Amino acid sequence: MTGLITRKQFLKTFGIGAAALVCGSQAYGFFSKGGKKAKSIKGHIFENDAPPKPWKWSIEAFHYATDGNKVQCQVCPNRCTLSPGDRSICRSKVNIGGKLYSLVYGNPCAIHVNPIEKKPLNHFYPGTSVISIATAGCNFRCPNCQNWEISQRKPEEVHFTELFPAEVVEAARRSDTPSIAYTYSEAVTFYEYTFDTAKLAHEEGLRNVLVSNGYINSEPLLMLAGYLDGANIDLKSFDDDTYRCLNGGTLYPVLNTLKTLHRANVWFEITTLVVPTYVDDHEMIKRMCGWILKELGPDYPLHFSRFFPRYKLNRLHATPVKTLEELRDIALKEGLRYVYLGNVPGHDGYNTYCHNCHKTLIKRKGYYIAEFNINDGMCKFCKTPIPGRWEGG
Repeated sequence: MTGLITRKQFLKTFGIGAAALVCGSQAYGFFSKGGKKAKSIKGHIFENDAPPKPWKWSIEAFHYATDGNKVQCQVCPNRCTLSPGDRSICRSKVNIGGKLYSLVYGNPCAIHVNPIEKKPLNHFYPGTSVISIATAGCNFRCPNCQNWEISQRKPEEVHFTELFPAEVVEAARRSDTPSIAYTYSEAVTFYEYTFDTAKLAHEEGLRNVLVSNGYINSEPLLMLAGYLDGANIDLKSFDDDTYRCLNGGTLYPVLNTLKTLHRANVWFEITTLVVPTYVDDHEMIKRMCGWILKELGPDYPLHFSRFFPRYKLNRLHATPVKTLEELRDIALKEGLRYVYLGNVPGHDGYNTYCHNCHKTLIKRKGYYIAEFNINDGMCKFCKTPIPGRWEGG
């Protein structure tokens, strides 16, 4: 599970005054743990599970439509249609009195400072740090989720702290941390919190990083993309049936997210968790790489990450390292220039190599840099421009 710190510890660590910083005209407060359990579940929507009135901490959602007393959330492709009293698939949105509310604004349950390489982002200001925040909830149902303790929980079922956008930004500035990441659970489900924090951070000259399953509709994504600098998007497979079976979603919206970020000039990297028997098919990986080359080009890094038994998917063995190496070879042969392995400490697949002269550009030990040979965004040896975002590049 992700490392957690209390609000008091966070404010003390980053030197922020204890008084809350209010953003805009919204008023915020505290709501306690201990919400009631859902009476029934129909199509993954939690019926009659909303609080009777808006929590003091909740705000009206940004993207939704109304039809009488019913509302439809329009942030992600689930498009949950909720009657009064219902809660969304992601558990963080509710219909109260014919309006859609978010219950997770300004109440992160995970706060951490990470190396940017942990997101993972290998071509995005390597060696820098990032403040990572998350709230409870997810719009997927992956049985192998490594952060299921927060992603598969309701906001009132986790320990959280109060931290509003201005406080997150102030923490980053005071700690000289150049980036903020929206990560761990699923940033799409805390869209309002992500959007307001990213907008304010952008105005203050900080960078924003979205770490996401990519299951988001075009309009809210385009609005958010205007404040994004980097992203890592999970491409969980290249098969719609696998998405439906393993994740509870569909493939096309994720592909659309990748194309949208590409058109918006947001730097992103792609992660594929190689789940044995689900995502280790060579022909599927070839098709996936072919799509990436055709629609996005050869320069966006692809990370093949090793699966370990987690949560409900504990009957499978860990992905053999040999399988990851085979998939990396396929991707390189198909024409992708930068392909990495994840969750295999010490492997050469962690390093960055020039796609032209093939010399080592960045040698990594875990998430940390042992050798760096990129100057002004170019290979130190052959002067070839290296795709990514680099200091001075």
